[in-house]
Amino acid sequence: MMDGEMANIKKWIVLYPVYINSKKTIVEGRRISTSKACENPTCAEIGDCCSYLKIPFAIEIDKAYPRDFMQRGRVRALLKREDGTLYNPAISSRKQLMLHVAELVPRHPGRTKKQEPASTSTAAGPSSKSGKGGKKKR
Repeated sequence: MMDGEMANIKKWIVLYPVYINSKKTIVEGRRISTSKACENPTCAEIGDCCSYLKIPFAIEIDKAYPRDFMQRGRVRALLKREDGTLYNPAISSRKQLMLHVAELVPRHPGRTKKQEPASTSTAAGPSSKSGKGGKKKR
């Protein structure tokens, strides 16, 4: 049974974390409004939200977002059963799935604990810039 599901996974809808990331612009790949989007969602969080919404999902860690290939991972989700009925009646399109997931991610248990220090970690410090480089001698 699992083989049949895996062969059919190509027909599942794809959800890249970029789609619901409020830190990204439309050009960078965000698909919903910033007011509804959430900050830097991870594949694990999106997967947990899908399971909470009773939607079958699969996390593909090795896949990258084409527009920003440093962003690893994506989530595949299945909205409808074989007979065409919805797994979750409230979610009938990928847009609705994005909106629901983006709404749930900030309330994710792994997120509620570490919410405060997230704002202080924005300053990376001088270690991000190396001293070497500059103008080359000819």
